[in-house]
Order: sequence, then C-alpha cells, then structure tokens
Amino acid sequence: MNTKAQAIIENLYRVPEDGKAELVNGELVLMAATGFMPGRASGEIYVSLRDYERRTRAGYALPDNVGFIVNLPNRRSFSPDAAFYRGKPTGGKFLEGAPVFAAEVRSENDYGEAAEKAMASKRKDYFAAGTLVVWDVDVLKEEVVRVYSANNPEHPQIYRCGEMAEAQSALPGWVMAVDDLLV
Repeated sequence: MNTKAQAIIENLYRVPEDGKAELVNGELVLMAATGFMPGRASGEIYVSLRDYERRTRAGYALPDNVGFIVNLPNRRSFSPDAAFYRGKPTGGKFLEGAPVFAAEVRSENDYGEAAEKAMASKRKDYFAAGTLVVWDVDVLKEEVVRVYSANNPEHPQIYRCGEMAEAQSALPGWVMAVDDLLV
C-alpha cells in the first residue's frame, strides 16, 4: 500500500528558494515561474494597487508570491499574482484569510480545457474564502481582463484595450487601464 503524507502549511515555508506553491487537496502544488509579459502585467497591477493603498490607507497591496492561509475543505492557501488585503500584517508569516482582491495573470500553460477548469475551481475557492473580486488577466492571447465578482461569479465583466478595468466591490475608486498591462 502506498500512502502519501498530507502536505501542511509548514511545507509552504520550505518550498525551494524563489519557488511558489499552494496547498490544494492536501498536496503541495508547485507553480512554475512565468515569462516576461505575465510577470510584467502582475508587476503593473501591484504598482497600481500600491498607489491605491497609499491614497486610501484601506489595506495592503501585495505582489506575487505572497501566501494567504485559508481554511476550506479542499484548499489551505492561495498565492495570487497580485492582491489587496485588509487583514492584519503577520511579519514573516503568511497572511491569515483571503485577500479582498486577487489577480491571476495567465502564463503560457494557462490555456485549454484543463486550465479553464482549474482556474474556475480556484475562483470558486477564492469566493468561498471571502475574496470579493478576482481578475483573470490574459496578456498573451486575447489581451483582456475578465473581472469576476463574488456577487456574480459566473458572468465576468470583460475589459479590452482602451478600457479601464475595475474591482469596485472590493476596491472602490480603483481602476486600471488595460493598456498598462500590455507592451
């Protein structure tokens, strides 16, 4: 009989240097590094969120590779590409609870039927954990931002080049030009 030990939060602290992982269904799910366009887009989102943080003092803007600990039946953590958090800072530890806003920027492997199912499942988990808005950012193929909200999780608002994407239910007054995510 082959038994596999369940991964625990402490395993997230031991992911190899510069690694990124989430705890899903009792397993440590490693996430690959990303390329130029998705990495740049997540950085641009973080910078815009940081400006919002400084302007409103309504929480904390966080860049890629920050861990959020949640307590869902099938998921114990998130590590979005950019996020905004209203909870208490935890020093060097992962944050407790979900961010109010999370941005997931698609990488090369985030396309196709299996990827769509996985992303839909993750969005469902975000909303179950308390996230109000999730952005699905596609800078590689369609050049759009799909804005999913907890109050209408199946029907995203889609923003294209020349438009301003928003996250009003999570971040009142914050908008970002889709063009800023592209080169």
